[in-house]
Amino acid sequence: MMIAGIDIAQLVAMLMVASTPILLAATGELVAEKAGVLNLGVEGMMIMGAIGGFAGAVVTGSPALGFAAGAMAGAGMALLFAFLTQVLLSNQVATGLALTLFGLGLSALLGQSYQGIKPPATEKLTFGPLTDLPVLGPVLFNHDWVVYLSLALVAGVGLFLSRSRAGLILRAVGESHDAAHALGYPVVAVRVAALAFGGALAGLGGAYLSLVRVPQWAEGMTAGAGWIALAIVVFASWKPGRVLIGAYLFGGVTVLQLRLQAAGFAIPVQLLSMAPYLITIAVLVIISARHRRGAQVAPASLGRVFHASR
Repeated sequence: MMIAGIDIAQLVAMLMVASTPILLAATGELVAEKAGVLNLGVEGMMIMGAIGGFAGAVVTGSPALGFAAGAMAGAGMALLFAFLTQVLLSNQVATGLALTLFGLGLSALLGQSYQGIKPPATEKLTFGPLTDLPVLGPVLFNHDWVVYLSLALVAGVGLFLSRSRAGLILRAVGESHDAAHALGYPVVAVRVAALAFGGALAGLGGAYLSLVRVPQWAEGMTAGAGWIALAIVVFASWKPGRVLIGAYLFGGVTVLQLRLQAAGFAIPVQLLSMAPYLITIAVLVIISARHRRGAQVAPASLGRVFHASR
């Protein structure tokens, strides 16, 4: 189906690919924030996942091992953040910002020898005749495994947080760490695990950027994707289903501005490039206005330091 010279099925398929890195990072950050930890280092974890995944895939020749390396790089950065904030009790906001700067600098250093190299291709999954279906084929049955994994993770995280005992404990830690500690729950361990999970997903999202979305290594290639992921968690009111909507909204705007350029619309390129970020800012302003009217649903202990001796 064509509208104004734009293939809608192809647009939606591209939207899903473009949204996957942000969806992965936002899902991971959602879990961390549900545990009461505000991690502003998502951008640093994503860029380290991008170079870790790219280097792993190039060295081993296996995209799967590359994605594993990217997830481990992101988890490693998250564990560093966890040590500083949960053990040494440093300020979460300042530590997160420092982690982002550290990740950007370290990735630039590590990536110098990987510029101009093409990584091994990540193959799309085959669904037989389903792939050839009109409209639904290219939209739903013509993607690589990471796209489907990101969707499964959103559903899995939603079920984990709402239906499992471990998810209830994690939410209890995020709502009142003192009460959770009084009940005998290991607050620090829960938060470290949540941060490691979130870091792994951010690293996986970064690896998807360098191995599939681009695919190449370029310094600073995340281009603010980590900050968008943080904004999407707020936009989603800390609900997994809304994270999916927010990520696909941003991905859709990003892809649409590229397709409008390709279709030759007489819209300034600079305005089109600004569109995803302007819309994100507008959405955050609307959400902030709602929160001021009493709709705030952030975990009560979000960003607060926990000390077992208190």
